[in-house]
Amino acid sequence: MSKLISILRTYNGNESVTDPMTIAEAVKYYKYMLETGESWQHEDGNAKINSNPKTAASLIKNLNNATNNAAANGYSGVSYYLA
Repeated sequence: MSKLISILRTYNGNESVTDPMTIAEAVKYYKYMLETGESWQHEDGNAKINSNPKTAASLIKNLNNATNNAAANGYSGVSYYLA
């Protein structure tokens, strides 16, 4: 059985936690955010995005980088953590 993870999202002091899911399910759930961040990775100062991470830590890192890549000023104010 695959390990289940929950992801905590914070924005402006508000927090939300996902239901437990496998890493593959989480990648599918956040696919749009990962692809959006990946589409902006060619801009100066933006991070490379792996749109198919294999570990929970890599998923969190790529989600945080993807939201910042897609933000107009380079900082989205949204943060993701393992819950």
